[in-house]
Amino acid sequence: MIAVEDPRLTFARQILGPVSAVSMPGLPSHLLALIDVHDVLHVIKRHIDSGRFRQEAHAYIAVVPHLRDRAPKMVAADPVTRSLLLTFLPGQSAADLPPGSSTERDAHHSAGATLRALHQVVLVKPGYGISVYLAERTRWWAGRARVADLISASERRTLLACADALAVTVMDGAICHLDYQPRNWLVSSDGGVHVLDFEHARLDARIRDFARLEHRHWRPNPHLRQAFFDGYGRPPDETEQDLLTRFGVIEALTALVRGHESGDLQLAAHGRTLLDQLF
Repeated sequence: MIAVEDPRLTFARQILGPVSAVSMPGLPSHLLALIDVHDVLHVIKRHIDSGRFRQEAHAYIAVVPHLRDRAPKMVAADPVTRSLLLTFLPGQSAADLPPGSSTERDAHHSAGATLRALHQVVLVKPGYGISVYLAERTRWWAGRARVADLISASERRTLLACADALAVTVMDGAICHLDYQPRNWLVSSDGGVHVLDFEHARLDARIRDFARLEHRHWRPNPHLRQAFFDGYGRPPDETEQDLLTRFGVIEALTALVRGHESGDLQLAAHGRTLLDQLF
């Protein structure tokens, strides 16, 4: 039987010349580490969904360069295999840092400064355009949750009322990461934070980029919240904090539905618990 070469390797060799795969324990299956003849490491990220591939490739062209050394660089993109060839950045996932440690706190501070840099790439004046979009997303997630019998008819009515209120709320927009949390932060040896995974990046409500941290990570760890906003430059004001709390609805529905569909019981439980806390 003739062995078939991994198409990601074929793609990489067209760009870099001779390369070899490198075994890295703990590296997710959608990532492949490579080394070239000059002993330079690269990573290939392969997408299942072509839309996510296009969105992340666009982000690496239009947005990520503004972050300079705070994110990987895209060397090439291959629509055939839906793969991105990226520079390799060494470091430790911030999700694996010892809880309560100074390194965890410092990572949040650095991540706050990096997010500020991302938000400054494009900042849209307050208006209703993004509000209407997010209201529609809330209705869509509520519909999916109801069809899956994850929420009651009464809860759906409450969520739709929240969506109606969201639609007429003025909010400013920015280029957002939209999955900004420790699992996507890579801590370097000097304590700096590099940001990974830009497949969701797009124009959205600026405050929404804090929602995953607020509702998944900061509730039991307010000191991390303080460190993050020290790095970001300022905390949310009273109006922005109210909006951040309301974005918990989208966070809850997303976690509830995606957890249910993927069989991730922990994620689904987080969504259910957050929804109960909000209402």
